[in-house]
Amino acid sequence: MHIVLDLHPNQDRIEIADAVPRHVAIIMDGNHRWAHQNRVPGALGHRAGARNVRPVVEACADAGVQCVTLFAFSTENWSRPPREVELLMTLVRETLNRDVEALNKRDAQLIFIGDRFRFPSDLQEMMLNSEKLTENNSTLKLVIALSYGGRWDLVQAAKKIAVHVSKGELDLGDLDEDSFEQYLSTAGIPSPDFCIRTGGDQRLSNFMLWDMAYTEFYFTDTYWPDFGKDELIEALYDYTQRKRRFGARRSKTLAQATN
Repeated sequence: MHIVLDLHPNQDRIEIADAVPRHVAIIMDGNHRWAHQNRVPGALGHRAGARNVRPVVEACADAGVQCVTLFAFSTENWSRPPREVELLMTLVRETLNRDVEALNKRDAQLIFIGDRFRFPSDLQEMMLNSEKLTENNSTLKLVIALSYGGRWDLVQAAKKIAVHVSKGELDLGDLDEDSFEQYLSTAGIPSPDFCIRTGGDQRLSNFMLWDMAYTEFYFTDTYWPDFGKDELIEALYDYTQRKRRFGARRSKTLAQATN
C-alpha cells in the first residue's frame, strides 16, 4: 500500500509506503481532565470525547488502516459514580444513533467486544442492530470495547474451555495458543499493530492483554477530545519509522520473524 498523507496545510506531505499499521487500537483517555482544563463540567468532557470518535475513525480509514479498536468503557468503569455511568450509557446511545449510519456509508463493519449483558436491554439491542446493519461491510473493521477488560476476557475464555473439556468436546492436550485465541472475545480480529493512548498516562489499563504482546505503543499528553487528524498522522508516521522484530534478532526480516 502506498499512501500520501498531508500532515498540515503548510507542511510538506509525508509519504508512507507499505508501512501503515493494519490494526490501530486507541485508549481514549483524558475527557475529564480536558473538561477541568477548559473549566467546564466533566459531562461536557465526555460529550466532547464522544464527538471526536467518528472524525478520528474516518481519518484512520483514509490513511489506509483496516481495523480500529476503541477502548470505550472498561469493566472497571462500572465502579464510577452512578450518575457518571448513566451519562456514559447515554453517550453510547447518542453516538450510535448519530454515527452508525454514516459509518455504514463508509463501508465500516461494527463489532462490539466485552460483557454486553451488563448493559440495559435497549443498549444491547442497539449494539446487535448496528452489527447486523454493517456485517457485510469490508473497508474498515471498527471494534468498540464496551464493558471490556483484558482479565475479564481471559477468564471468560477459560470458563468456556472448562465447559468444553467437561463435555468431552476438547482435549486439554490439544489446546495451544491458536486454539485458545478462538475463545477470546477478540477471536477473528487481528492483533493490534499499534496502540495509541491519549491523556498522558503510560499503561495498558487492562486493555487487550493477550492481543498486544508485540504491539507498538504511542503515548501522547494530548487529551482525547483534542486528539485530531494532525496528531493521528504524526503518530502513524512515528510507527513507520520503527522496526518490528517480534522477538527476533535485528538481522531477521519481518517475514522471517513471523514465519
